[in-house]
Amino acid sequence: MYFAPMVRLQQLSLVQFRNYIQKQFVFTDRIVGIVGQNGVGKTNVLDAIYYLSFTKSYFSRPDAQNVHHAYQGLRVGGQYDINSDQISITCILRETLKKEFYYDQEAYTKLSQHIGKIPCVMIAPDDVQIITGSSEERRKLMDSLLSQMHPDYLRYLIAYNKVLVQRNSLLKHAGETGVLDSILLETINEQLISNGQHIYEYRKQLIEIYLPKILSLYQNLAGQEDQINIQYQSQLQLQPFNELLNQSLAKDKVLQRTNVGIHKDDLLITIQGQPFKQEASQGQRKSLLFAIRLAEWELIKENKGFAPILLMDDIFEKLDEQRMIQLLGWVSHSTDGQVFITDTHKQRVADLLGKHLDSYQLIEL
Repeated sequence: MYFAPMVRLQQLSLVQFRNYIQKQFVFTDRIVGIVGQNGVGKTNVLDAIYYLSFTKSYFSRPDAQNVHHAYQGLRVGGQYDINSDQISITCILRETLKKEFYYDQEAYTKLSQHIGKIPCVMIAPDDVQIITGSSEERRKLMDSLLSQMHPDYLRYLIAYNKVLVQRNSLLKHAGETGVLDSILLETINEQLISNGQHIYEYRKQLIEIYLPKILSLYQNLAGQEDQINIQYQSQLQLQPFNELLNQSLAKDKVLQRTNVGIHKDDLLITIQGQPFKQEASQGQRKSLLFAIRLAEWELIKENKGFAPILLMDDIFEKLDEQRMIQLLGWVSHSTDGQVFITDTHKQRVADLLGKHLDSYQLIEL
């Protein structure tokens, strides 16, 4: 008999993490509701789970800012059931701010080696930045998804960013001294082109399979199509990378930074041919954001062969009743993975989950 792979977080221990000095949680069900007033630490629990998947906070804050006020260092630990094997994952931030990460008590030499082992998708109020924020937010969306599915992609991305820093440093030095080392520039360009081309191909292929899933889920959540389109935009679609770099060199010298490349890529989101962030209603925005994240969840599941952990932070405050029912129906019946949901209203969560599930866990903070 075939048993589908499975990942379940059974215990979470926090030491000096955010507002917790020392706290342990035991999770007994697939669906876990975490309820309490604002400020009691619900989001911090989800962020700790995210930490154990990505080796960092969801909120792009430095590690030091995750340490409990007036303390030094932190520890986040999780006990997982992975295909019936008991695996511990631990992150330790020393007083020196040196970070150590352990999988089954073995330390990683590089934190990037852990990405994708415990796949995870977070849905949070900050996700609105995907629509309203800069192109960097939409690149982060693609990078997070691809890095969990393809270890090679993460290696290319790390290498590209490292080489980009070197190229910008070279341009800055040339601006200060009036001398540009053309041989070194050529070497750096070759590395930038090689890694950038791989990243471009991965992103291009991603959108081809990602977009149909987003639109299907959007229609399911919103109850209508709304003629939404998401288009991948890259300078590499127009010209080979080496030509772009050659043409931009004069401008790069003046501005002392690299102005072309995959670090300028974006996703153009439109509704009925108009910019989405300007034309969409609040309801349309919410439906699209959930569709983007749930499509991410589906893609990772297809790639890995098992469901990622789904973290849903304070989502019911942002949804009308019909969208809440649609979303909970999807979570209850379309997923077999572990789901963590936070909310300020205990009864609301109990009522909504009770309509769809025979069993769930409710933790009150």
